[in-house]
Amino acid sequence: MLVKFIRIIFGLFAFVYLLLKLPVFGRRASQDKIQQFNESANFINGKFVNQERTTMDAGLRTSLSIARDFIKPNPNRKPAAPLPVQRLAISGEKHDGGTKVTWFGHSAFLIEIDGKRLLLDPMFGTAPSPFPAFGGKRYSEKLPFEVEDLPFIDAVLFSHDHYDHLDYGTIKKLRDKTGRFFVPLGVGSHLERWGVAPSNIEEHNWWDEMEFQGLSLACTPSRHFSGRSLTDRNATLWCSWVITGQEEKIFFSGDSGYGPHFKEIGEKYGPFDLALMECGQYDERWAALHMMPEETVQAHIDVKGKLMIPIHWGAFTLSVHDWTDPVERAQKAAKERGILICTPKIGETVHVSSEEYPTVPWWKA
Repeated sequence: MLVKFIRIIFGLFAFVYLLLKLPVFGRRASQDKIQQFNESANFINGKFVNQERTTMDAGLRTSLSIARDFIKPNPNRKPAAPLPVQRLAISGEKHDGGTKVTWFGHSAFLIEIDGKRLLLDPMFGTAPSPFPAFGGKRYSEKLPFEVEDLPFIDAVLFSHDHYDHLDYGTIKKLRDKTGRFFVPLGVGSHLERWGVAPSNIEEHNWWDEMEFQGLSLACTPSRHFSGRSLTDRNATLWCSWVITGQEEKIFFSGDSGYGPHFKEIGEKYGPFDLALMECGQYDERWAALHMMPEETVQAHIDVKGKLMIPIHWGAFTLSVHDWTDPVERAQKAAKERGILICTPKIGETVHVSSEEYPTVPWWKA
């Protein structure tokens, strides 16, 4: 009997070990890279850390309350029907006019600026899960385009390696039609395993600045965490991004709890013509990792943003709030504080310099 039990335990460990070797989980950084990470002030004892103390209560009582709330029925946690999308007009010619941004749901954007095409956190999969068949499906069921039909992308910027931002299947489709991948420290190892040429990957730490084909980019802090499996929590860095063109400047928050880093970024790089600000998948039990919508508006003020688009909502259910709560609370807070807020449909293009921008509450239709 003991021998049989030992075999079962060994078999389970072997199964988990082989499972974690699947490509979708990515790859840890090499020892040479980790040695370089050790020179960073935000890499301590083999893990990346936030600028300020950031914890999430993982006690039994909190874990049980989270499980209870996710199990509890709530029909408003996702739309009653698939969300409509506005079809993206794809052109092979570069856009040389004013800056345009197109939202694809959650945190995925196409930025057209100074004749360059950039993708931000292009998660184009069906579910934010290593095994999409078992994950919560995308609200819209489809994208405003087919990934295969996208024209050449000059650069892709990632904020961190969570499944709702960095998708294995998407990378396989983008790797041969993208000029450069800009990622926070450690994330490049995932891309290399998935077939992206190392020469096309740039890894950066917070406050790194770089030039790219006439654009100025800066990798800036956020307050979050990382990891794609049970064994790699905080093995890679998370970040926000500053994108500066000839005329317009954009801030992309990535995922972040509220913190003083927003004001630091605003003082160093602001003001911004457009701020793409995280707003969704929040809860009081992990408030240090994701902002409440009212904090989103305050963070927008901190970075000295002019126009705000709330992101990290409208695609997946990753928390227990109603799916429309993020945008409605953000709208209310923005109105109270005199902030310009833009709410495009999925696939709708916004001209950053325009005096008119989408504000219709399309989610109520």
